Amino acid sequence: MNLRPLFAPQRSVKALGRLAAACLVVALSTASVSAAVGTPIRMAYLQNDLHHLALWVALENGYFTDEGVSVEVAGVFRSGPELMTAFGAGALDAAYVGEAPATIAKVRGTAQIVVLAQANTEGSALVGSKALAAGTVARPTLAIPGNGSVQDFLLRKALPLLHLTPEQVDIIVVSPPEMLTSLQAGQIDGFIAWEPYPSRAVAQGIGTVLSSSADIWPDHPCCVLAATTTLVKDRSQEALALIRAHKRATAFIREQPDQAVAIAVKYTGMSEAVVRLALPHVTYTETPSVAGEEQYVNFLNSLGVIKVDDAGGFTRDFIATPLRDAAAK
Repeated sequence: MNLRPLFAPQRSVKALGRLAAACLVVALSTASVSAAVGTPIRMAYLQNDLHHLALWVALENGYFTDEGVSVEVAGVFRSGPELMTAFGAGALDAAYVGEAPATIAKVRGTAQIVVLAQANTEGSALVGSKALAAGTVARPTLAIPGNGSVQDFLLRKALPLLHLTPEQVDIIVVSPPEMLTSLQAGQIDGFIAWEPYPSRAVAQGIGTVLSSSADIWPDHPCCVLAATTTLVKDRSQEALALIRAHKRATAFIREQPDQAVAIAVKYTGMSEAVVRLALPHVTYTETPSVAGEEQYVNFLNSLGVIKVDDAGGFTRDFIATPLRDAAAK
């Protein structure tokens, strides 16, 4: 049998050279991608919270990868305080979370975080039974998701609309998923919560919207994209990438509402009808509400939940404005 060498003598060196060059290109490309992506950012959000739609859009559309950052979902939590505990334990790098628990944790020092961007403003509503709407409940029992929450503030501002004072009602804490069953069972007369829970109550015939948060406190801040100070300090380029991806996702929600609805349905498991009913009540924005945060800090001060001597100074420290300015360039 006549055996021939795989490569002719003169061509083998050239072929091997080309092969080595190709391998080098692949190696350099892989190294470049690895350097760009790096260690994944551990991200979290709240279960079924439509205010966090921008995160889901960014994940679905690959915006984080486009911006050169790797993001992994490290937790889906039922409440903001629970999520903040994970921040404090060092289990998270960033999260979409309510401005209320983030503010309280920042002041108390239980989580070292800053706000990278607003996730939304408005997007909550006061829901009541027919009797409450008719004004026939002598002493209403009203539910809020947490003491000192944005919804707590909203309820106290809304009571005059019901011709009530804080002394004339019983305010209790109930988790939003349980508010609907509690209202249906007559255990509470009303509640205030973020979307989609008000829209679910309406769709299921459990309650009626008495007032939207846009009417109670126009343009009020609600949820934010927060990150640890360690991430901002040691991985500033990735923090910038988070802001840019979030901005793209927020624009997508405004420009492609039907596709945004489909993504919301996927991540919440709720019906398209409920999502479509809820989304118009949420204002998606990436620009933090500085004035709104200061007003909220003053409210928490008045309740004795926190003690901040300079609300303006705290807000300037809490919102990462220099980093946001860099991301905009």
